[in-house]
Amino acid sequence: MTLHLPNPDGTTRPYTPRAEPPAVPGAGGGSAFTSRTVFSAAHVVADPYADTTPDGPAAVDWDATLAFRRHLWSHGLGVAEAMDTAQRGMGLDWATAAELIRRSAAEAKSAGGRIACGVGTDQLTATATTTLADVRSAYEEQLAVVEESGAQAILMASRALAATAGGPDDYLEVYGHLLRQSAEPVILHWLGPMFDPALEGYWGSSDLDAATDTFLEVIAAHPDKVDGIKVSLLDAQREIDLRRRLPRGVRCYTGDDFHYPELIAGDDQGFSHALLGIFDPLGPLAAQAVRVLDTGDTEGFRALLDPTVELSRHLFQAPTRYYKTGVVFLAWLSGHQSHFTMVGGLQSARSLPHFARAYELADGLGLFPDPKLAQERMRTLLSLYGVNQ
Repeated sequence: MTLHLPNPDGTTRPYTPRAEPPAVPGAGGGSAFTSRTVFSAAHVVADPYADTTPDGPAAVDWDATLAFRRHLWSHGLGVAEAMDTAQRGMGLDWATAAELIRRSAAEAKSAGGRIACGVGTDQLTATATTTLADVRSAYEEQLAVVEESGAQAILMASRALAATAGGPDDYLEVYGHLLRQSAEPVILHWLGPMFDPALEGYWGSSDLDAATDTFLEVIAAHPDKVDGIKVSLLDAQREIDLRRRLPRGVRCYTGDDFHYPELIAGDDQGFSHALLGIFDPLGPLAAQAVRVLDTGDTEGFRALLDPTVELSRHLFQAPTRYYKTGVVFLAWLSGHQSHFTMVGGLQSARSLPHFARAYELADGLGLFPDPKLAQERMRTLLSLYGVNQ
């Protein structure tokens, strides 16, 4: 059965969805990968019946949210919890994020899954009177929640620190303080302004070379407290140059949703591990690709993962920060949740032609476990928007 998908110019194009489910292997029993450490940053499922407003506290469907994490763990992927993909700072408030961390960490213990959780300062809104001590205190509150849950900590970039810091020395002071008191090695996250404009000039400079030097200075001062770094700058060569300068034993986790196949595959001087938002919709396929890489078959890995880049670039196109909308849209089409509603009303952040192209690309890749369900849900969305089928 043909769908008529909308184009940005107001016309439609015919598309015939695939009829058969994908030939992707089932869950891998949660067995760990041997060649790379791989996390999927996971989205949250909103409660569609909650009486909320976009600027009110988030309402989460806990059963569906935790079920999606079990889905990721069943394929051997780690879960990066309460990160940007979970709408931190874009609908998910700190109180709900703390509950998410506690619930997901407990679920990880039950399922035997790996989990790392985001530590930020989003309970603090910077003002003219905000001090570095205020920023440290906010970070410490969140770090305590993550460590008490038993999860690994990911020190995320802080809007409050970006607004308050006077230069590189303030970043060195705040991060040094946090690393000295962290119980276990953490992952440091450098999120670029394409994901959050409030993070422009992070590490004390808009000059990325100078910012990189400060970032590396933080790591060099505390290499025993840094498990790795997550780099989300969408600049493959900069990530390669950065990972070659890391102290021995400090991992580079790519967060580059434009160039992840080649960065994970690596070169004769090293490779990146992965902590990616695109692995939320790509979970089973990404896991299959990494298991092929585990055998030493780099070409087979690239053959599986390279075709997914067009979809990822589509979802993460500017304004990049709205990629979460496409991620949740595909989760709905895939049957991981019963509705297309997001916390903060973020389901409205992308256009119908954007959704149509995302559906077309994902269907072409065979991402939908039940293509007929995906087709029916896409038809329903088109009808709601007034597109005549």
